[in-house]
Amino acid sequence: MESFLSLENWFTLAMLIALQAVLGFDNLLYISLESKQVVKEKQAYVRRVGIGIAIALRIVLLFLLVRMIELFQAPFFAIELPGFIETEMNVHAFIVLIGGGFIMYTAIQEIYHLISVHDLHDQDKHKKTRSVAATIFWIVAMNAVFSFDSVLSSIALTDVFWVMAVAIVGSGVLMIVLADYVAEFLDRNRMYQVLGLFILLLVGILLISEGGHLAHLKLFGYEIVPMAKSTFYFVLFVMVAVDVVQGRYQKKLMAERAHREAQIKKLAAQDPSV
Repeated sequence: MESFLSLENWFTLAMLIALQAVLGFDNLLYISLESKQVVKEKQAYVRRVGIGIAIALRIVLLFLLVRMIELFQAPFFAIELPGFIETEMNVHAFIVLIGGGFIMYTAIQEIYHLISVHDLHDQDKHKKTRSVAATIFWIVAMNAVFSFDSVLSSIALTDVFWVMAVAIVGSGVLMIVLADYVAEFLDRNRMYQVLGLFILLLVGILLISEGGHLAHLKLFGYEIVPMAKSTFYFVLFVMVAVDVVQGRYQKKLMAERAHREAQIKKLAAQDPSV
C-alpha cells in the first residue's frame, strides 16, 4: 500500500505516460493510415479493436521482458562473412528489422498508389480494400514492433510492475482517442497524406537502422549505426515545416494566378480585341 501511495511512483507514472505518448506518435500514424485499408464504416472499429488487443499484448510483452529479457537479447544465429556481411541476430533485432521493412513497404506502396491513380476524387474506389480481420492483425503485429522501445524504456525507469502496466493502458486509451482525430484530420486534409506517408517511410528507416545495430550488422565492412532519436525528430520537424511553408506559398501563387486571370477577363470584357 505504501508503494501504491508513493509520490515517486505517481511521478514516474506521469512521466511514463508522457514518454509512451511521444514514442507512440509513429505507431499512431501507422494505425491511422492502415485503418484506411478497410471500408469507411469499419475504420473506427478497426482502430479501437486493434489498439485494444495491442494493449493487452503489450502488457504480456512487458511481463515477458521483465522475466526473460536475456532471451530476447541472446543471439540465435550468426553470419560471419568478413567484408560482405556479419551479424549476430537476436529476437529483438529480428522483430524490429522485419517491422521496419514492412512499414517501408507499406509506405512505398501507398505513395505509388497516390501518384499512379488518375482520378484523385475517386482514388479510394480504385484501391483494394482489406478485410477487417487482416487489418486488425497488422495493427496488432506492428504495435508489437513499436512496443519494444516503450516497454524497454519503462523497465529502465522503474521496476514497479503496476506503474508500467498502468502507463501502457493509459497511453493505449490516449491512442484510441487520438487515432480517430488523426484519421479525421487526414481525411479533411488529403494533401497531408503524402507528408504522413513519407514520415512513415522515415519511421521504417529508423527501425531498420535500429534493428541492424541491435543485430551487430556489418555490410561490406561498414557497421550499421542507429539513427538517433534527436535526428529523427529534427528531420520530422523539417519535413513538417517544409510542407507547411510550401502549402502557404502555393496558396499565394494560386491566389495570384486567380487575380491575374480575373484581370484578363475584366480587360477582355472592356475591350473584346484583348
